[in-house]
Amino acid sequence: QLQASGGGLVQAGGSLRLSCAASGRTFSSYCMGWFRQAPGKEREFVAAISRSGGSTAYADSAKGRFTISRDNAKNTVYLQMNSLKPDDTAAYYCAASRRTYGSTVREYDYWGQGTQVTVSS
Repeated sequence: QLQASGGGLVQAGGSLRLSCAASGRTFSSYCMGWFRQAPGKEREFVAAISRSGGSTAYADSAKGRFTISRDNAKNTVYLQMNSLKPDDTAAYYCAASRRTYGSTVREYDYWGQGTQVTVSS
């Protein structure tokens, strides 16, 4: 089970840190990803991280502004979001994959419930 938190309302240029806590003792066996979905749009990839945290991947829209990290001792993955823009407004979802830190929805096996991020201009 994945539980995302940390969303909220922030002004453009501000920052938020999302957290996703996983239950169970196999968290380090999973690659983790963050996706987002705005109203009327498809769910899109934001960032992903390998099992050890040694490798990461980002969507072009996130590069240079967002940082994904994980703490396997705490069963938690984070998404630090800086320089937020109104276009970043969406529900953000964390996901776990047994296979790879990919960028497509179908590569992920488990999903959290989402946390809303709203960026005002």
